[in-house]
Amino acid sequence: MVRSWSFPLCAMPSKFAFSNQPREEAGPPPPSASPKRKRDLSSDSEDNLAELLEPDPEPVWSVETLSGLRMKLKRRHLSIVRPEHHEVFTRLLEDPVVKKFLAWDKTLRVSDKYLLSMVIAYFSRAGLFSWQYRPIHFFLALYLANDMEEDNQAPKQDIFYFLYGKSYAQRPAFHKLRFQFIRSMGWRIWVSREECEEIQAYNPELWVWARDRTNLTYNPRAMEA
Repeated sequence: MVRSWSFPLCAMPSKFAFSNQPREEAGPPPPSASPKRKRDLSSDSEDNLAELLEPDPEPVWSVETLSGLRMKLKRRHLSIVRPEHHEVFTRLLEDPVVKKFLAWDKTLRVSDKYLLSMVIAYFSRAGLFSWQYRPIHFFLALYLANDMEEDNQAPKQDIFYFLYGKSYAQRPAFHKLRFQFIRSMGWRIWVSREECEEIQAYNPELWVWARDRTNLTYNPRAMEA
């Protein structure tokens, strides 16, 4: 029997949880990767047009191979993930509900190391302050990661089953928060494998990076335990 965790996780965040209005906190806020950082999500069409016309960051190139006078260049990904995003993720890993969920996902069907890397990438794009992130944000980000990477609905249903059991009552509220979370990221939900590996390389000793599906002996009944 899977215990429902709906109350502590799906209490509606405050009205500022996904807002990009200026706030006061100790120390300077980290710069946001999203151009919507300090605007309301319902910005007008002129703001949206300005964002579309804003130039992209200059690409960074590195030498991949060198042979005589010829060399092959490789475009490097410029990471926008900051140390505080890693710290938020590490803090949430210690939350009792998150820890129980990761232990429950024995087959890593929902939370392998690449999907968890995407959670950090999403945190870096959402533009929230570190203290605003709660366990619900972990599950919203993980749901989006599965939505992007997995071909079937089963992993996402596993998240719902763990959080709410067989009840459907809380799912509409979850989807509303998911939509707000996507908007806070400026709809940028694709994450490359290169970025995932770069995220893992920041702290390679973090225990969740050992969650590699290729190292598992598949047991179809493991999730039912």
